[in-house]
Amino acid sequence: MEKIEEAIIYATIMHQGRTRKLGEKPFILHPLEVAQILSTMTDDEDIITAGILHDIVEDTDGTLNEIEKRFGKRVADLVNSESENKYPEESRGTSWKRRKEESLLVLKNSSDIGVKMLWLADKLSNIRSLAGAYSEKGEEIWESLNQSDPEQHRWYYQSIGEIVELSLNKTGAFKEFIKHVNFIWPGTFDYRKARYRKYKEVSIDGCKMIGWGSKSKVYRYNDELVIKVFNQNNTYRDVEREIAHSRKAFVLGVPTAISFGIVSVGNRYGAMYELLDSETISTLIAKNPALAEKYAKKMAYICREIHNIKVSKEDGFTSVKSRINNYLFGGVEIEDEALAKKCKELIDNVPNTNNLVHGDFHTGNVFLHNGELLLIDLDRLSTGHPIFEISDIYYFYVILGENDPSVIENFMGFSYEISKQFFDCFLRSYLDTDDEDRLKKVIEKAAFLCYIRMVHKIHMQERLTDKDKELIGSYLDRIRELLQKFDALEF
Repeated sequence: MEKIEEAIIYATIMHQGRTRKLGEKPFILHPLEVAQILSTMTDDEDIITAGILHDIVEDTDGTLNEIEKRFGKRVADLVNSESENKYPEESRGTSWKRRKEESLLVLKNSSDIGVKMLWLADKLSNIRSLAGAYSEKGEEIWESLNQSDPEQHRWYYQSIGEIVELSLNKTGAFKEFIKHVNFIWPGTFDYRKARYRKYKEVSIDGCKMIGWGSKSKVYRYNDELVIKVFNQNNTYRDVEREIAHSRKAFVLGVPTAISFGIVSVGNRYGAMYELLDSETISTLIAKNPALAEKYAKKMAYICREIHNIKVSKEDGFTSVKSRINNYLFGGVEIEDEALAKKCKELIDNVPNTNNLVHGDFHTGNVFLHNGELLLIDLDRLSTGHPIFEISDIYYFYVILGENDPSVIENFMGFSYEISKQFFDCFLRSYLDTDDEDRLKKVIEKAAFLCYIRMVHKIHMQERLTDKDKELIGSYLDRIRELLQKFDALEF
């Protein structure tokens, strides 16, 4: 208790004279309230101490070094997770969205339960004040805040709830948080989340991993079931969206296994599927590379069948262009705005067809089940021209391994040479042609989109090395070169 008492004294001195925006109450009451909320979830002294100190770095002259010296590294690390970048050259309103997005990434990527507890306690304290002010003054409260758009606040609080849900959904703090969010923005969360709810807990200890991808791994749970375990930074909403897409896709005629429930696997979400005696196509090719062409032809057939499915706006699928434009804005535009503008014009000019596209179509996401192919990864299901799907497939089997073949070998489970052979056979089967000129033109268009994606992929890293910058330069040169070869992306 000495550490907590010292933190109270230190925080009281550092916050002296400051008041809260809503209610004009002494600021120190907020960190004390956060500590009280934390005490309902844990008796960990470091976490509660961090709750008392969480606004020191962001709102006073106090530093992380000083906190670490006085209260220890764990406390300092927890406080740091809640301390936003200040961007002194910008107004608080201008930098609001950027600061929130950056801090949410810290929360999403943290494996420390103390970080999630601290965030929940702080935001619960904040939304208690917000809900109280809203009940008295209504919509006029937003004008007094740095961000005056209530929908932006809704996005922020909703994101926090989704990120901490799996770890903390059984706590009273989480349920109260949901209640206040739904009071200000009705319908944001399922009202049942504010009541006691327990997900079925399963263990994958001893289970064989039979498939993997960028956001999940698939395990054989027993003779009848497989379980797809999502990465830690995937939220309940991510899993829920994939299951909803799976059900829609099944109705539309896509060969997919239907999940029958969301489970918790430690601190991650999982989705259960009934798949008897099934293995991924990646696994089967890894066991016998001679089967690569056989499965390439099978997958080309399934891919065509998916693209032949027409959907309407009522089906609720987004346009694939939104994902492609995100790649563009998150990479090429940062490097060269003029080049990005030319790329966007080319992308925007592709006809907005209502063909269904998978968006993540590779052998790690396709199972062989009783001689039939079944897909289980459908969260990127969208609508658009098939060129965008072809580019995704070219990305998985060729582009990812151009500079380092081991990337594809580790991802697919078979050699880069087999991977390129697979794509070549797939494309010939999909287009039903051996016309080398036509194949080359489609590949060039696919490559153009892939290099846009590669620039974005590199920019997702926190720091760019000299090698990263060199690669970006080479990809930008390839994009410029390819732009001279065609004036339309469709085929």
